[in-house]
Amino acid sequence: MAVDVLTETVIARPRAEVAAYAGDPDKAPEWYVNIASVRWRTEPPLVVGSQLDFVANFLGRTLTYTYEVVEYGPDRTVMRTAQGPFPMQTTYTWEPVNATHTRMTLRNRGEPVGFAKVAAPMMAAAMRRANTKDLARLKQLLEAGQTQAD
Repeated sequence: MAVDVLTETVIARPRAEVAAYAGDPDKAPEWYVNIASVRWRTEPPLVVGSQLDFVANFLGRTLTYTYEVVEYGPDRTVMRTAQGPFPMQTTYTWEPVNATHTRMTLRNRGEPVGFAKVAAPMMAAAMRRANTKDLARLKQLLEAGQTQAD
């Protein structure tokens, strides 16, 4: 059973600002509830082919996985991991609603294998809850001006 979780929010900030912050892997631990750390395997800046190690706490477990950037642009970034019991693709999109508001979508898709396949419905529900919290945190940080895009 495939997992496909799509969440979105509208943030009262221009597209370029939202994309610069949310698309910066070094900022992920600031707004992702479950991301503990990110380490670059390749040299910055982020480009197609960049590889990053993420450490996350999810469903009571610590997970370490490597994402590879497979698409990178001002309106969309796609990262993919192939290892582990739950190969996943994460897609960020940033669409201007108007000059001062951006619709951001966060989509996680994957095909669990082994035991993870049995737990797929529970994992999808947990991912949806976490992603909703993550986007709410991102919206709060950006709209309050509590971020610094480097």
